[in-house]
Amino acid sequence: MQKQDVNMNAVHMVPMDKIAGFEVRPGLYELNGAVAIPVGVNFTIHSQGATSCELLLFRRMEDEPYAVLKFPDHYRIGNVYSMIVFGLHITDFEYAYRLDGPYEPSKGLLFNKKNILLDIYAKAVTGQSVWGTKNKTDSFYKARVVQDNFDWGVENNPLVPMEDLVIYEMHVRGFTKHDSSGVSFPGTFSGVMEKIPYLKELGVNAVELMPVFEFDEMKDCREVDGKQLLDYWGYNTVSFFAPNTSYAGSVEYNREGNELKNLIKTLHENGIECFLDVVFNHTAEGDDRGPSFSFKGFDNNVYYMLTPDGYYYNFSGCGNTLNCNHPVVRQMILECLRYWTTFYHVDGFRFDLASILGRNQDGTPMSNPPLLQSLAFDPLLGNVKLIAEAWDAGGLYQVGSFPAWSRWTEWNGKYRDDMRDYLKGDYGLSSVAAERITGSRDLYDPSIRGKNASVNFLNCHDGFTLWDMYSYSKKHNEANGWYNVDGSDDNRSWNCGIEGETDDVEILTLRKRLAKNAVTVLLMSRGTPMFLAGDEFLNTQYGNNNAYCQDNEVSWLNWDFLEKNREHFDYMKHMVKLRKEHDVVRKYSGGCSLGLPEIQVSGPNDRTKILRVIYAGRNHDDTGDDIVCLAINPYWEEQICFLPDLPLQVKWKFEADTSGRYLSDCVPKAGQKVSPEGNQFKMGPRSAAVLTVVR
Repeated sequence: MQKQDVNMNAVHMVPMDKIAGFEVRPGLYELNGAVAIPVGVNFTIHSQGATSCELLLFRRMEDEPYAVLKFPDHYRIGNVYSMIVFGLHITDFEYAYRLDGPYEPSKGLLFNKKNILLDIYAKAVTGQSVWGTKNKTDSFYKARVVQDNFDWGVENNPLVPMEDLVIYEMHVRGFTKHDSSGVSFPGTFSGVMEKIPYLKELGVNAVELMPVFEFDEMKDCREVDGKQLLDYWGYNTVSFFAPNTSYAGSVEYNREGNELKNLIKTLHENGIECFLDVVFNHTAEGDDRGPSFSFKGFDNNVYYMLTPDGYYYNFSGCGNTLNCNHPVVRQMILECLRYWTTFYHVDGFRFDLASILGRNQDGTPMSNPPLLQSLAFDPLLGNVKLIAEAWDAGGLYQVGSFPAWSRWTEWNGKYRDDMRDYLKGDYGLSSVAAERITGSRDLYDPSIRGKNASVNFLNCHDGFTLWDMYSYSKKHNEANGWYNVDGSDDNRSWNCGIEGETDDVEILTLRKRLAKNAVTVLLMSRGTPMFLAGDEFLNTQYGNNNAYCQDNEVSWLNWDFLEKNREHFDYMKHMVKLRKEHDVVRKYSGGCSLGLPEIQVSGPNDRTKILRVIYAGRNHDDTGDDIVCLAINPYWEEQICFLPDLPLQVKWKFEADTSGRYLSDCVPKAGQKVSPEGNQFKMGPRSAAVLTVVR
């Protein structure tokens, strides 16, 4: 075999054989997938169990191949099949594979020469570009070769430190699909790009996109009460290397991904990082009743965790579980993340059900999972944020104990649960709430996990929105068609006295105040805050806490709420800005000259039920002391908040007051300085306040 050169233009490649009318030669074996090269296209796949492999070439949008090229036996090295097909131009064809081999389900072997298989390393999947349209052939997928020549110019990633991030979780389609969004390309990457000025005004500096890898929203489509329900969220991956083409505003033949790249480039130009929610715990092939369109056909017993008799372990709750710590799968995941990092300039990844990534091939948890370790130390991923959803559907809950190597951060599920309980009135949890607010050091020992391991959140795509958290005491998922048995019953929510929508002014006022309390505490907590798109203007899902199938007004953001709830938007914008202005909230910033400790906590006592947290340090420019006080009264009656004594030349100043008693709009007007009289003030029922010091 001819030695492969890094510079393929310098390799003198000449045909060696002719197959199905095409000139071919053995290919570039270390180059997975289908890649355009100067003389044609290089095709490389691997399979441990296959006995033969065929490459199928299709005309665009046709379902019968116009050419079938069987790989000669001498084109296989080890378990790798590789072939260069001369003269192919990437716009002229689509492709897939057929593999032959043993069919022994009890041993996990599912080879079937009749199955047409999607390349695991495909960079684009065909027939998926029109949302909600069923493929003509729903039994198999085909791929395209993508020309990776996007011009990034001199773009640089923002590289925002973890403690300085404010993360905004969004669904690409739902963010702008509603008519009220007012964008030119609703429901697309371009639609998100049109809203970047809005994101900048809000102050977020990272967006976390729910799954954008190719998935088939029509896979489990059904009708309930006259409405079509789809796989809207997209957590059933079809292809890990391909972007969801239905999220593009226009068809991008052989340029698939350019619109997403343009979005990321523009986000970066505006100082906003882009994270992807990735799903390496299962695929859309499901269990033994599901289709075999890719992984099952290449090596079912390699890519999936199987029981001794060939059935699928289901730690994902979705039918199958990826065998993440098998060396072949581990390498695929690493290559995938490297690809999105280098070719898409992605800044971080949130790993869905990440505890699965730490399971052994028999499903048992590992103390030092090789996949997680390799991702933590991979040089190309050195600046990438790694965020784990530190649990799975098999009962493995690792919040605070996820294998981290001081690199992995976690969605802090205990922050969500404990703070939801506390904020709806359980003042007996003050000591627990104080731990969560000050960085959950009981979970994340800074000497082991560093100081930025916790991603704090109260709401995300999975569960109630912020508004629904104070509007519903029970889930209302009847529209999903499962008789309201789906979705979590552990919501820790409170309807404030009436379930759902109401015109009762007193209840609406309470709900809005509780929502402001939640925003206040989240943004004044140590750790990285994350909130759900639409929570900044109190969007509702009408009590649905599992809207995975609702491609309609239930899930789409209604931008009319932005004007209706402008006061809440302005409040959140103010709190984001306040967080950014005060380093002491986010991190240790040096000693305070007034002798106050870095963090001081005062909980309920005989005089008050208020929880008070004070951060103290130096201003970022080292011009003086920086002191921030967060006070929370979860009680239903007025309470007195006592403040530490300060020197005569120093005064407390209100920065936020959700009761509206001291600040009529809950935030100071321009130039306004309102101080409490002396070192105490009365807090209204169920309210929160933030104060700083001024000289």
